[in-house]
Amino acid sequence: METHPYTWNYIPLLLQIIVAVGMGAGMVGASWLIGRHRTLKTKLEAYECGIPAEGNARGRFSVRFYMVAMLFILFDVEAVFMMPWAVIYRQLPKITGSTMFGFWEMLVYLGFIAVGLFYILKKGILNWAMDKGDL
Repeated sequence: METHPYTWNYIPLLLQIIVAVGMGAGMVGASWLIGRHRTLKTKLEAYECGIPAEGNARGRFSVRFYMVAMLFILFDVEAVFMMPWAVIYRQLPKITGSTMFGFWEMLVYLGFIAVGLFYILKKGILNWAMDKGDL
């Protein structure tokens, strides 16, 4: 039996990357070649759901928008960490050697998340009725 270098195992991956990049470049190139190139005034305007744009597009936003976005990411990551734990929960005693280690581990994790949620509720970040200005 003939042996090949280990790097030969990566040839299918390399071919897949080449095909994916080639297809992407081919589709963009074909679109550019086939599509019409007309520069019109209305085509260069910003589209705002059919409503004419008013004011400066570089307006300032309240910090609350960014805080809510960060909170969304935080709680989204929480769900990402909980899913694998929930999937292997029954196998955790075999993996860790303890019957309750996985349960207490997740309870501590959820405790940290609960403390964070309590903090943002006390800080008033989610209370949009109160206008505190920028936090």
